[in-house]
Amino acid sequence: MTSAKRGRRAKRTPSRQEISLPDLTLTGTLCGALGMEIVEASAAGGIATMPVQGNTQPAGILHGGASIALAETIASVCALFHARAQHGPEAQAVGVNVTATHHRSVRNGDVTAMCRVQHLGAQLQTYLVEVRDRRGHLLCTATVSTMAMPPRGN
Repeated sequence: MTSAKRGRRAKRTPSRQEISLPDLTLTGTLCGALGMEIVEASAAGGIATMPVQGNTQPAGILHGGASIALAETIASVCALFHARAQHGPEAQAVGVNVTATHHRSVRNGDVTAMCRVQHLGAQLQTYLVEVRDRRGHLLCTATVSTMAMPPRGN
């Protein structure tokens, strides 16, 4: 017996797709200032990168706030795909909560944030983001909750 026959909805698995948001720009934003690049993104998750150089604290290691900004950015971009699928092409998504643990430091190279969905609700989404160095060492784990915002009337 299928889940639909039992009265439950079948679990939906978001598909990956290439970034196709012509209005998504990182230029002139904190993301651009930190040198972030979105590698891939969908409602299911995504990947973003950022250089360590220029994003360090006075001790010469990657600033924890930069790691958190990278985590929230990729989660928010992924949530944007979901928000637009749910509420139309003018919908937006914003981060509403971030909890992060910093596991180790890095002094150079690039870092990569890998994001995967934990919960996709009509209004609230939750993503787990792991930030790693070029050797694959885990630097930061973040849980990011986002909110889908339907278009507002003028």
